[in-house]
Amino acid sequence: MTKNRLFSAKTTLNLGGELVELTPPLIMGILNVTPDSFFRGSRFRDTTNLLKKAEAMMLEGADLLDIGGYSTRPGAEDVALEEELHRVVPAVEAISRELAGCKISVDTFRAEVASQACQAGAVMVNDISGGTLDDQMFPTIAKLGVSYVLMHIKGDPQTMSGLSQYKNLEKEILDFFQQQIQKLREWQVRDVVIDPGFGFAKTVQQNFQLLNCLHYFKILELPILVGVSRKSMIWKTLGTDAGGALNGTTALNTIALLNGASILRVHDVREAVETRKLVGTTLGKW
Repeated sequence: MTKNRLFSAKTTLNLGGELVELTPPLIMGILNVTPDSFFRGSRFRDTTNLLKKAEAMMLEGADLLDIGGYSTRPGAEDVALEEELHRVVPAVEAISRELAGCKISVDTFRAEVASQACQAGAVMVNDISGGTLDDQMFPTIAKLGVSYVLMHIKGDPQTMSGLSQYKNLEKEILDFFQQQIQKLREWQVRDVVIDPGFGFAKTVQQNFQLLNCLHYFKILELPILVGVSRKSMIWKTLGTDAGGALNGTTALNTIALLNGASILRVHDVREAVETRKLVGTTLGKW
């Protein structure tokens, strides 16, 4: 790893022109403007309720909010581009207008949605496809100059459940990241976060394997986002459902922080902030 390469070890992210430190790790609150996201408590179709929840998350300590208009749970139905735009852009505009200083991420794999959401106030694009579902995503990110979350997936939300076969899970994901990072490098995209993609073309056991070896991806010298909040790897293991997976989420977020996560993407901000504080106090940092 040479010191003068484009992607040196990053301890900050440029979020809307502000250089934000990643120590302590950031807490990203989830806001879904969809009718069918897997966790009912994250769905907000009404602007008034969306703003109330966004404000509550900020008061609880969220560092940024992730707004999505396309459910990417396994087997979710496709959403037309115009419908996704109709859901996402007004939500970003409303939060940007009403909550001064709120940093917004847009959860989309479509370049057009990313573009319009960032024009409306978003400062990060969280792409579950890692640039594989829209060949205009990388040039769009380069033009926008925003931070980018590069997630690993195989297939798409409609097909990924049947694509969890790997000869070497960690190596294949690392190879994917290296290939996509090289493309981003060619576009001069500088602020990149990697996400192993928990639940995306992975079995429950593979998800736990990834969490256990999260440190493996530190070789890339990029911040790591972990999104395990209330996912099936938790509730299937515990014999409950998404509504009963908060305690399990806290346990796995603790492991993620211990293994080097820089961002936790969560439904429950207060609990994540408390987890971060306790882990930091235990380790004598943050």
